Amino acid sequence: MMRVADRIAVPPARAVTGELRVPGDKSISHRYALLAAIADGPSMIANYAPGADCASTLACLASLGAIVSRTPAPDDADPPIVAIQGRGLRGLVTPSGPLDCGNSGSTMRMLGGVIAAHPFISTLVGDASLSRRPMRRIIGPLTQMGATVTAGPGDRPPVVIHGGQLAAIHFAPDTPSAQVKSAVLLAGLQATGDTRVSEPASTRDHTERALAAFGAAVAVVGRSITLRGGQRLSGRVLRVPGDLSSAAFMAVAAAALTGSDVTISDVGLNPSRAGLLDLLRRFGAQVETVVEDEWNGEPVGRLRVRHSVMRDLVIAPEEVPEVIDELPVLATLGTFGGSVTVSGASELRVKESDRIAELVAGLRAMGADADERPDGFQVRSGARLTGGTVHANHDHRLAMAFAIAALGATGPTLIEGADAVAVSYPAFFEDLERLAREG
Repeated sequence: MMRVADRIAVPPARAVTGELRVPGDKSISHRYALLAAIADGPSMIANYAPGADCASTLACLASLGAIVSRTPAPDDADPPIVAIQGRGLRGLVTPSGPLDCGNSGSTMRMLGGVIAAHPFISTLVGDASLSRRPMRRIIGPLTQMGATVTAGPGDRPPVVIHGGQLAAIHFAPDTPSAQVKSAVLLAGLQATGDTRVSEPASTRDHTERALAAFGAAVAVVGRSITLRGGQRLSGRVLRVPGDLSSAAFMAVAAAALTGSDVTISDVGLNPSRAGLLDLLRRFGAQVETVVEDEWNGEPVGRLRVRHSVMRDLVIAPEEVPEVIDELPVLATLGTFGGSVTVSGASELRVKESDRIAELVAGLRAMGADADERPDGFQVRSGARLTGGTVHANHDHRLAMAFAIAALGATGPTLIEGADAVAVSYPAFFEDLERLAREG
């Protein structure tokens, strides 16, 4: 691969083989940091996600008075350990300026739930991409709980939160979202009464597991989660599993390319994220998982993916919430063999980019037979991709998805905006180059 500034040329590959570890899970890292900041006493977080999004969460917490520091890990190959001195429940302080969430919608939504219980005014801002993403789904429940929350036109950032004493609610969202669920639970932890969230479909349960890891009692019955307000959290020593959403890119490459065999170690194998693995099996890949340990309530182990047959893959609306982040790379399976059809995924249009429109446009530029739909897309198997030039539109998951599709092209693919991978997986291209066997 040849890289110049924010452009990288990805050549075709005949297979991907080998072993690797992926960065710490973004979703879990955000949650551990937020809970550590409102816990009593210090917390130490090993394998904290190295990307820019999780760094934004730490920067915001520091602005709110939490003492955040980093110390070298015992193994020099591991990222530094993040130490956070908690300020206790409702113990954060008035920030001196706007809280910059960068490109991280996770930071803005979940931090909103934390600070809604604090008696001061905060303004949450983000970069140009985040400033286009609507925040109405947290504005409603946080307002119902007693905070005053306003935003710009179209309910887009900046988001201004005047927090205070909150009251528990029973929240039943129309659209399933782990981030919105988490914002309500984080606010409910600091409210009076029992907050209950009843989901229309299951979403990842990292917040429920993280709350329990910090000492809170959480009742989960089916898709209903109940949390008693006022529970004190205790600082913890934690380790973040490898990110399955980052592993998804190498797993899809292994499923798609003949002769491929990739093993990913120390990766999170939370059942609420297993939808990805089930879909790869339906596509035809050989997928093996071995749970080897449990870190703070999160199952961790090895994932092995090998190429086998390739079949058509249809992803139904009820399956989308569990794989919303992996849909762009799953789409690329349709460029190797077997079509991919997705519906019920309109949320993709309000991610870091309009992921439906940008994904289809990029794959078409590479020679794919693909169409967008209002709530999804279809990528049909056919002629091999030719390569070409595509733009990631400042979206890390698109940059990585285009790189995986490029492995199956007849010629090189130039990805513009490739530096977006720093948001979640800074070493992505280096890891991909190490695994790829050029054809």
